[in-house]
Amino acid sequence: MSPYTYIAACARGLEELVSREIENFAGENVETSGGVISFHGNLECGYRCCLWSRFASRIFLQLAQFPVNDGESLYQQCRRLPWPEIFRVQTTFAVNCTLSGVTPIDHNQFAALRVKDSIVDSWRETFGDRPTVSKGRPGIQFHLHIAESLATIFIDLSGESLHRRGYRRETGTAPLKESLAAAIVALSGWPVHQSLPLLDPMCGSATLLIEAALMYADAAPGLDRPYFGFFGWRDHDPPLWERLLGEARLRREKGLARDWPAIIGYDCDPAAVRAARRNIAAAGLASHIGVSQAEVATLLPPPQKGVVLSNLPYGQRLSETEVVALLYRALGRRLQRHFSGWQVGLFIAIPQLTDSFSLPWQQKVKLFNGAIACRLLLTTINQKGGGDSFIWRTANRTKAGDSGDFADRLRKNLKRILPWADREGVFCFRIYDRDLPDYNLGIDIYGKWVHVQEYAAPKSIDPQLAAQRFQTAIKSLKQVLGLRSERIFVKRRERQRGARQYEKLGDRRRMYEVTEGSCTFLVNFTDYLDTGLFLDHRPVREKIHRMAPNKRFLNLFGYTGTATVQAAMAGAAETTTVDLSATYLHWAKMNLAVNGLGEQNNHLEKADSLTWLKNCNQRFDLIFVDPPTFSNTRKEQRVFDVQRDHPALIDLAMACLERSGILIFSCNFKKFNLDQTLAERYRVEEITRQTVPFDFSRNTTIHHCWEICQPDLFG
Repeated sequence: MSPYTYIAACARGLEELVSREIENFAGENVETSGGVISFHGNLECGYRCCLWSRFASRIFLQLAQFPVNDGESLYQQCRRLPWPEIFRVQTTFAVNCTLSGVTPIDHNQFAALRVKDSIVDSWRETFGDRPTVSKGRPGIQFHLHIAESLATIFIDLSGESLHRRGYRRETGTAPLKESLAAAIVALSGWPVHQSLPLLDPMCGSATLLIEAALMYADAAPGLDRPYFGFFGWRDHDPPLWERLLGEARLRREKGLARDWPAIIGYDCDPAAVRAARRNIAAAGLASHIGVSQAEVATLLPPPQKGVVLSNLPYGQRLSETEVVALLYRALGRRLQRHFSGWQVGLFIAIPQLTDSFSLPWQQKVKLFNGAIACRLLLTTINQKGGGDSFIWRTANRTKAGDSGDFADRLRKNLKRILPWADREGVFCFRIYDRDLPDYNLGIDIYGKWVHVQEYAAPKSIDPQLAAQRFQTAIKSLKQVLGLRSERIFVKRRERQRGARQYEKLGDRRRMYEVTEGSCTFLVNFTDYLDTGLFLDHRPVREKIHRMAPNKRFLNLFGYTGTATVQAAMAGAAETTTVDLSATYLHWAKMNLAVNGLGEQNNHLEKADSLTWLKNCNQRFDLIFVDPPTFSNTRKEQRVFDVQRDHPALIDLAMACLERSGILIFSCNFKKFNLDQTLAERYRVEEITRQTVPFDFSRNTTIHHCWEICQPDLFG
């Protein structure tokens, strides 16, 4: 029988990992229950657990066990223990306590105090002296555990939690304990004996990467810890401990000299990258782990296939969770497209978001981060994910009748527009724009969905006749495109306040994903008059995408941030989006997230654009200004009229533009006229014709657009 009885404590879900470690350290009679592993072993076994366990939180060595009825019986039982044989009077000590079940003492601090009093009184009465209690790092640490009416006294060999390896200099917003991080690496399947790359796309303070590197280096996680709770124990064997430390140093030295795989971390937050690099350097791994600032949107694999592993961010509020789910969606899409053959392990704190990635998980491991029930999701990306393969095709010609004129015009438009859209890779476009006087509609394609806007008929038209024509048009639209009802959404646009729908189709508040170039946008077909994506501005957004790389981009009256996303996806140095609407800014945040873009470099400002410009002390290389025709703000009691106020707006924006920068001004007011005095102060070039897209060619005044810069920009 081994001389000592030990208890190892760990986070729930890690018991099997800890048990295997203990067996490797020559532990015997290993038994597990929730978060606790009991075993027997010699002193070297206990030391190895403290030095080498990657997954345990604490290691306790049992001193005594006895029944207790109350605080007095606890005190008397402890008085019988030979404390002078356990530690010296010069050694500081501390006692803590945990209670389990229904216990005769219902307060853990009171129980710990009774043990402390018993120890002090025993020393004083026997030797006339007493040891000192230390709340910091005592020479010896005792732990009392009371389960029902059974008390057990332990030496806490670890002294403080074993997850404190000693390398962490900074933490992120949601720090992961090192012991849990090590478990995630072990459970991910990353082979520490093979040189396969390891990549963390959201590495935070790099805990996962450091723990993986320590495994690969065969480095004892406790080797650099300056403190253990057994240093003041009289049975502590310094020569044995030094021998084990020497062995660990040699193993680490040999491991660091191995050929290393690529261990790579990315994070969009520059502060997180700085923290990660400090922690990596403190762990002595600066030459083995590389960390850079990058977005999920730009994530690409190294040449050799390996493992993607990450502790993903999570939102605590409902609105944050919604954004996080979209970020997960972006990550899943990126992995599917670019990481074929890679193993993937993603640790999430919100199990309900498991399906957000749209990946087929092969294993879902339940783990706990403190009291939070989490999941480690594991799979292998088997093939490259293709894009949406949906293709629009027109159905066979319908019978002649009342719908003939509208159906014929729709077919004619589709014959012209669909080949163009396919050739140009355009997935959201207009197919009918009030072409026929009797059918006053705007019809747009958004991916696989159709959005129909009926414009209010003139008062001279009989409402019943207008309704009949509208129903005829909808029927023809369904027939020509082979549409099912769940893929068509209908609104009515009219001058009076509010918007009324003829049909209520689809789930309200639901967002649909559509594609534009390299970007994904969220549109809503039911809750707002507009969908969140102005199709006529597509060429303007494409222009911004071409101009934005390495530029500081400002989007005023930013709406849902679609121009911002185009700039950010093109590689803008940073973006700022200003809008007074909290709804639109949240929408912009979601558009950023669904593209794998964070807010650290893409700033969202809730403010009136004019007021914000007056207080702005920044400079931008590219500014996009797309103001509304008219708006008023109740709080400031201010009215904005684009025709009246645009000169002041442009002057304020130009004051924030770098000397070599360009401002793009766009306006949807059909009768708009640009103030001629602006051309006296700036170089002004109208680009309206270049920015009206092919699918809006019938309506060349859908918007007006200019490029504005300093007069000496081009010499």
